[in-house]
Amino acid sequence: MSSRLGAFSFRRAWPVAILWLLLAIAGATAIDPLFGNMGDTNQMKGTEGSHARDAIVAEIDHGVEFIALVEGGNAQAATEPLKSAVSDMRAVEGVKEVSDPQVSPDGTTIAVFVTLAKAESQQKPFQAATGRLEQAVAQISGAKVTYGGGDLIGEQANAQVEEDLNNAEMLSLPITLIVLLFVFGGIVAAGLPVATAIATMLGAFGLLLGFSTVVDLDANVITVVTLLGLGLSIDYGLLLVARYREELLNTDDRAEAVRRAWSTAGRTISFSALTVAAALTGLLAFDIPRLKAMAFAGISTAIIAMLVALTLTAAMVKLLGKWIKPSKKELAAKAERGSGVPTAAELEAGRFAKLAGFTQRFPVLVIIGTLAVLAAISLPLLHVNIKVPQLEGLPRSIEAVQVADTVTAKFGQTQQAAVRVVARTDKATLDSYAAKWSSDPSVLRVEKAGSISAGLSTVTFAVHGDGQGQQAQDLVERLRADRPSGVESWVTGDAATLMDLNDRLRSGLPLAVIITVLVMIVLLFLMTGSLIIPIKAVIMNVVTLAATFGVLVAVFQDGVLAGPLDMLNVGGLSPYMIVIVFAFAFGLSMDYEVFLLGRIKEYRDSGVDSNTAVRWGLQRSGRIITSAAALMLIVFAFFAAAKVGQLEQIGLGLFIAVLVDATIVRCVLVPATLALLGRAAWWAPGPLKRLHDRFGLHESAPVAHQDTAEPESDPQLVGSR
Repeated sequence: MSSRLGAFSFRRAWPVAILWLLLAIAGATAIDPLFGNMGDTNQMKGTEGSHARDAIVAEIDHGVEFIALVEGGNAQAATEPLKSAVSDMRAVEGVKEVSDPQVSPDGTTIAVFVTLAKAESQQKPFQAATGRLEQAVAQISGAKVTYGGGDLIGEQANAQVEEDLNNAEMLSLPITLIVLLFVFGGIVAAGLPVATAIATMLGAFGLLLGFSTVVDLDANVITVVTLLGLGLSIDYGLLLVARYREELLNTDDRAEAVRRAWSTAGRTISFSALTVAAALTGLLAFDIPRLKAMAFAGISTAIIAMLVALTLTAAMVKLLGKWIKPSKKELAAKAERGSGVPTAAELEAGRFAKLAGFTQRFPVLVIIGTLAVLAAISLPLLHVNIKVPQLEGLPRSIEAVQVADTVTAKFGQTQQAAVRVVARTDKATLDSYAAKWSSDPSVLRVEKAGSISAGLSTVTFAVHGDGQGQQAQDLVERLRADRPSGVESWVTGDAATLMDLNDRLRSGLPLAVIITVLVMIVLLFLMTGSLIIPIKAVIMNVVTLAATFGVLVAVFQDGVLAGPLDMLNVGGLSPYMIVIVFAFAFGLSMDYEVFLLGRIKEYRDSGVDSNTAVRWGLQRSGRIITSAAALMLIVFAFFAAAKVGQLEQIGLGLFIAVLVDATIVRCVLVPATLALLGRAAWWAPGPLKRLHDRFGLHESAPVAHQDTAEPESDPQLVGSR
């Protein structure tokens, strides 16, 4: 199918190229509406937090709440002009309530708490109120005003995510193009993967805008689209262009070269996209809106990346084909040997074949040594702390975060509640209930209750230690067992949210793992006809993931190299991030597995013995795998350089996963394992063999090679038997 799709797109180059151009333009126009249509995926229906939020939304009688902090100058002298400003702010249409100026106990800071009236648009009253306050502050020598509050934190955090994503795209694409220039030695060939990456991302944005009308999406889906759009498309474009140039050594007919390249590399790409999509399908097993939104985004992007690669690349090859040709070095080698196909001696002399040959001679030692290294890297995982980073996961350069820190430190008011009780009662009654908890060993302080409406109030409990730690969670359990009497109530806050989230993750995890692993095994079986190779691939992925999470714990929880790497030490790993990195890394690892297995199977199908097929397959695919990995590492490195903690964790996690997989696992551990297994690696029970013969995917062009392959029983290779 992939060869027919490539041939069709080659013949209809202009219509295909114009179609993708129009889709890309439509996707570009969808970006701003998509950000404007972002919903809230933090709430999980059916949890106490969700019920509390529904009650608040139903009864809340005001709009945005924000805090203005005045620092610098003489706080006492600033009180009078601020009182006058507050009086004027109360008269602003759309302002519901403004507190009197409150001076911090140390006398250095003044806080004004502002509540806007409930309205569809609150921009105008916000600007009017802050404008009047800034006039007053301008009269105070040395003073400045900053704004914060929960509503502003979310808005500014999303703006920072958008900035981080834009920086990652704008910086990674030029560097990627430079690397591709070294790989291909030509600007046109190098530009094709970059062009397909841009088309994929923009096409996915347009599709997501449609999704946003029926499901809640958040800023994380933009991260998913950008990561996968850049990574997969560049990989796929690189693989197709490289294989096309290789086929041009064997034929002068460009249409035939496309057919051959798409029947092999195109088939590999189809499998790769399906495996990535399958890995992300597992996220749909979780009853968690954020993970489902990411699954939709990731699956869409993987499928679009595949379609762009198979169609737009073929069309661009037709339109720009005269500038895409084998390198001078490849043409010289063809002239010398009289054929475009490398000889067996040339393949064996390659550095990747030599590396594979070494691992095949000492497979047991290589496997033990490699696993020992990866196990050592994985050790920090034994003391992982699970938490959802809140304010600690945001950079201190965000103004609203600075305000939250100051309000907590100087006014003793918690801005990110670890434990919070919402009840259908008045403030006085809730204060009376909360007072008895002030002596609880987990409670640092009980703050004054606040009013949501006449019949709905809330109180915050500040806790000792980590706001999501065991002490806070134990307090949630005690509060849920001893609620305010006679009224409906909900125990929420960061600790409660983490507990509810972990319950949902534990509930969905078995099905998610079964879906992911089973689909992977089925796809790889359909590709290889082996039952052992898919199981081996899953085990290798688990090894890669263990090492990846070991590094993440060391950096983000233990603080190892967090300073030099400019990473936020958030004290643990986000469960969202763990699931996301697991799914993405699992899919991307299978990406390289498919790249390698595609070549190995081509040689196996042409009659080459197992060990030789591995050496030659690694030699022919090793450069592409390492080049593709290097390009992905560039993309992920710029995501790891983000300022928002979750982007840092995802970026570094995928960086480590690809680095480990494309080097240690794919180039060392896999050849050694296949050598140890020998012909048994390609085993499947008789019924499954017959099933593969009938339903397996066999679209593949035979691999031509000069000099017959080595015999099956190579006495020099320990693992050949």
